Amino acid sequence: MTDRLVTILGSTGSIGESTLEVLALHRDHYKVYALTAYSSLQRLAEQCIEWQPSVAVVPDEKAAATLAEYLKPHPLNLRIAIGEHALAMVAAEESVDTVVAAIVGAAGLLPTLAAANSGKKLLLANKEALVMSGDLLMKTAAQSGATVVPLDSEHNAMFQSLPGNCIGDAFGNTGVVKLHLTGSGGPFRGYSQEALSSVTLEQALVHPNWSMGPKITVDSATLMNKGLEVIEACHLFGATGDQIEVIIHPQSIVHSLISYADGSVLAQMGNPDMRTPIAHALAWPERMGSGVKPLDLVSLAKLEFEAPDWDNFPCLQLAFDAFAEGGTACTILNAANEVAVEAFLKEKIGFTAIPEVVINTRAGVLTETADDLETILNADATARQFAHTIVHRLIN
Repeated sequence: MTDRLVTILGSTGSIGESTLEVLALHRDHYKVYALTAYSSLQRLAEQCIEWQPSVAVVPDEKAAATLAEYLKPHPLNLRIAIGEHALAMVAAEESVDTVVAAIVGAAGLLPTLAAANSGKKLLLANKEALVMSGDLLMKTAAQSGATVVPLDSEHNAMFQSLPGNCIGDAFGNTGVVKLHLTGSGGPFRGYSQEALSSVTLEQALVHPNWSMGPKITVDSATLMNKGLEVIEACHLFGATGDQIEVIIHPQSIVHSLISYADGSVLAQMGNPDMRTPIAHALAWPERMGSGVKPLDLVSLAKLEFEAPDWDNFPCLQLAFDAFAEGGTACTILNAANEVAVEAFLKEKIGFTAIPEVVINTRAGVLTETADDLETILNADATARQFAHTIVHRLIN
């Protein structure tokens, strides 16, 4: 394995931190070119001291001054860059081999597209880039020769279980008949609608199996995260909604399964730890250590599977419906969900109000053909404004 230069977009989030943990096991083969963060500036400073990247990217002048102050006792050959344009620049840097796209939410769209346009090996954890602009992103990657490797545990599991590199065309002469996307069901699996109406933010932020950021953890609790993953899988593997089945699997050991025409079902299994798919994606097509404890099937004793609760967790169906509609429907869905989850995290609205905001925004914002980035960004902005209006009405 030759030395590889890596940029991590969103290095202080859970994916970014896990990526650096894996890289720390393989310092002889990887070097960090750029690290980026939005608000965790002290942690970014600590990462810069340890990894000594060439560039650190922060959102504005104030953040740059704060980072510089943290780094003052530690003279580094480091350039501090600012803003969305700088994110795109480090993602497209010619000397970089691999870009880890781990910025949460729509903010990761432009740098992810920049990496795809530059022909990088793109390790994709930012699902919103695919949800908002899946056709555009995959087309851009295909035209530039970029290699897209999914980092989400479920999509990485599919990638490992499919024949060859099936990005964009998992059903073409492969014998694949179904993609099975697993999910734990979140902390409220089995709850009634009445019980869900009284859950607290504290309860929603405790995932039974995974350690993730607050936004993704809430999405997992509503099953919107699984819905977004359905959309992501459709774009990644050239699937339609009816070629994907969502299965609730409380243990989070089987990360996804692939059904073949001969009746075979291949599954990728492992302990619920993001370092496994990260190590796989970084080394692909080779393999390397991740630092994750080996799976002990005997101690597990059993694995359970069940159908999703479509009635009490409507976000999952909303995602299927948005993908089926096409155009900017998924962009509108994602924007409304981000606004609703932000309001819930600030304890302005209740848990069951999240799908209510999404449903009303989808009904109130016109879907258009998503042919270009400008249309997608305009749809995102319009949907956010509409969703904020819905949230304001719910508060008052």
